[in-house]
Amino acid sequence: MERGAVAWWVRVVLAAGLTGLAVTAVAAPAALAEESPWVTPLRLADAALARKQYTAALRALQDAHGAALGARRWEGMVAVGDGYRRMGEVTGLRNTFDAKAREAYLVALTRARQEGSVDGALQVAESFAVLGDGEMAVQCVRVAQRLAARDAEAQATVRAFATRLADPTLTVQDLRR
Repeated sequence: MERGAVAWWVRVVLAAGLTGLAVTAVAAPAALAEESPWVTPLRLADAALARKQYTAALRALQDAHGAALGARRWEGMVAVGDGYRRMGEVTGLRNTFDAKAREAYLVALTRARQEGSVDGALQVAESFAVLGDGEMAVQCVRVAQRLAARDAEAQATVRAFATRLADPTLTVQDLRR
């Protein structure tokens, strides 16, 4: 088989293995890190990616995904989505893995809304901004605005984030400040 055909089949197999997954990603707060069931599999995935062991990385990401779904918190789904984004960057399969990250971020947004978490909605907004999906980032900010309706401090946080998001001179890293 020709080299190009082999690479194509590797991509097809990797993409097929991801079809049933929904993911999300954002670093979990330090307080959650020690008790969160998705943290160890994500570390294993990152270590496997560093060694270019893509099958092991994918398995670890799938384990993290299952753990995050089971934990029923927005933080896990953001963290797993971020893991899928990293996988896409390293493997060159950005479109495939960004789609999985997007699915995870949507689950995270739903969970943040259910939990009434302004911070969660803003974390998901940041994640969509990193993906280059400004429209979804704005939708997440609107969710955060509704969640912050009765809290002046939270409203100020949302306004500050929205201002940074709208500033074309800022990079994605600037949103995290």
